Amino acid sequence: MPREDLMRRTTTLGTLAVAMAVGTALIAASAAPAQAQQSFTLGYGQFSLKDVDSRIDHDVVLTNLDLFAIRVGDFDGRSLTGSWNVGIGDHLEAGLGLGFYQKTVPSVYADYLNENGSEIVQDFRLRIVPATATVRVLPFGRSALQPYFGVGVGMYAWRYAEFGEFIDFTDFSVFSDRFVATGTDPGGIILGGVRLPVGDAWSIGVELQYHQATGVVGLENGFLEDEIDLGGLMSQVTLGVRF
Repeated sequence: MPREDLMRRTTTLGTLAVAMAVGTALIAASAAPAQAQQSFTLGYGQFSLKDVDSRIDHDVVLTNLDLFAIRVGDFDGRSLTGSWNVGIGDHLEAGLGLGFYQKTVPSVYADYLNENGSEIVQDFRLRIVPATATVRVLPFGRSALQPYFGVGVGMYAWRYAEFGEFIDFTDFSVFSDRFVATGTDPGGIILGGVRLPVGDAWSIGVELQYHQATGVVGLENGFLEDEIDLGGLMSQVTLGVRF
């Protein structure tokens, strides 16, 4: 079996295993009594795409680094999340969430200029909207300080666009155009954090989420590579309310 096919199969099996675990927890949550503790949590922070050494091989962002004056870190941007959570006993919590991230990165060609000496300018824009299902484990229960860790699965709705001025390398002419790809793809999540209850209903905390997902942008759509790596690290502060 080719190495890439084996990696895809392993990733798919891992995602299915996590999905089964999350599904079991969500079923348990739906069957929980009405008095089970529920909460809504808002998160605000930063999403950072995976760095060069950990991105997939046929990633369009990685390939663009050779031609354009950009870095992967230029795509770091603000993120916003919201989740509804249901407690399952003292040590488990199941949740459904929605997030939003978007960043526009201005760019120029690294080694080419217009005939008049001006820069050849373009923009790269990435938007990701993950819908997630997660399970959190609270090893010390619902104490005064609540560290936790968990796993989850998600469906990642995304849009990637390159627009502005580009070079036709068959004759080195410069033209204006826009290249757009969209998709919705599955992925997995590993998370961890800590929260502090405040009063009877509120909580504050910090959380890290590592996301793993990929999409297909398509060479036929004018991009320099066929895929895009959507994975990365989301770090955020959280505000929760229990009801």
